[in-house]
Amino acid sequence: MQRNHPDRTEAHEQDNPALSQIIERNIRTIIQLRLKAARERSSQDRAGDAITSFSGSMAFVYLHVAWFSIWVLLNTGRFGVHPFDPFPYGLLTMVVSLEAIFLSTFVLITQNRLGDEVEHRADLDLHIGLLAEHELTLVLQMLDAIQEKLGVENHAASELADLEMETKPEDVLAEIARLQRSAFRNRKPAQ
Repeated sequence: MQRNHPDRTEAHEQDNPALSQIIERNIRTIIQLRLKAARERSSQDRAGDAITSFSGSMAFVYLHVAWFSIWVLLNTGRFGVHPFDPFPYGLLTMVVSLEAIFLSTFVLITQNRLGDEVEHRADLDLHIGLLAEHELTLVLQMLDAIQEKLGVENHAASELADLEMETKPEDVLAEIARLQRSAFRNRKPAQ
């Protein structure tokens, strides 16, 4: 049995004594992995993320409200400035259209990167889920062997035999696909 390091135990108690040390270790590991992934991003990814983050903020909205207001007011000719983009503001329209093109590209780049991260996390979740399923199946088989050795009878309605079967992901996916096809075929059209 592993003994706890006194400094870690004290730090654990200071952090949140209601959480187990294993949970806190896992939280710290996740944070470290995210920080590592953030450090490994290229400067282009960081720039794209910064632009996307700023363009999705209220500061961006306020900046644009101020910019459009000043642009329109300056082009009325009332403030001693000769209108450089009179109504219907063709130059402003072009600038805003170009900005929209670039912003949408940055958003798509960020979404692609986040999609890759989500896919990696889903792979990890699937791997851990499969490992846990395998381990639980083995534990159930061992418990069944102990139960048999001790002469304890199974209940007739017990699901133990089903739970002791090894779950194959490809079989689960095939069954999900089959049931979905069946559900879509049997679906009545909306009236």
